[in-house]
Order: sequence, then structure tokens, then C-alpha cells
Amino acid sequence: MTDQLLSQEEIDALLSPMDKKEIDPQQENASAEESTKQQSLNSSRAKDSDASPPKNEMDVILDIPLEITVELGRMQMVINDLLKLGQGSVIDLPKITGETLNILANRKLIARGELIEVNEKYSLRLTEVISPIKRIKKLNT
Repeated sequence: MTDQLLSQEEIDALLSPMDKKEIDPQQENASAEESTKQQSLNSSRAKDSDASPPKNEMDVILDIPLEITVELGRMQMVINDLLKLGQGSVIDLPKITGETLNILANRKLIARGELIEVNEKYSLRLTEVISPIKRIKKLNT
């Protein structure tokens, strides 16, 4: 096996572009960077089509389900009275008819309202909404 060395002219000919135009090294670097950016953008778009990112940080929590409870009243009862309850038993609640009811989200008070009937279904008309600042403060308690 013989070692053949290439002349400088042969090396230059192999390295020169096919159309024999000279390329500025800065243009070549810019072109390579642009190609890399385009590949990164295409990769990001492919990922986005699978799961689009939230528009802002708050969007992440907007789809979290909450348990909403309307509280008609509370009372305490001894176990003996609880065991005596049966079908038709009546439990007296301390709320007066027409009095506002508490509305809770995950057991935290968020509003108060009055019970109304709409299309033969119970509904609530909000009469007071707890301010977001007060709700946030209550989260710590």
C-alpha cells in the first residue's frame, strides 16, 4: 500500500464549493446558526402539537377541579340521636328560611348566596363574594 499525499491545489479543489463561488466565513457561520435555529424551532413546534404549553403561568391552575359545597346549616348531634334517625326523620337546622347560605370551594368560604328556583332546579344567587385577598389570607389558616 503506497501513501499518496495530496498537493495543496488538490486539497483546495476538494474543499471548494461545487459552483466555485467563494463563501464568506461569516456568512457560512450565520447560515449554520440559522439552520440550527430552524431545526430547534421545528422541534419545538412538533412538541407543541402534542401538548401546547400554557399561555402564562396562571393557565396551569385554571383547569384544576374544585369541590363546591353549599352549606344549608350545621349542627351537632350525639351518637344516640344519630342512631335513632330513620326514613322520615326531621333534622332541624339553625338557618332561617331566606337566610344566606355559605358557598365553599374545597371547604374554604368563597361567597354567600340565597337559594332560588330556576326551571324546577335549585340554584344560588350570589349576594356576597369574598374578595380574592381575603380568600388568599384564609388559605394560610
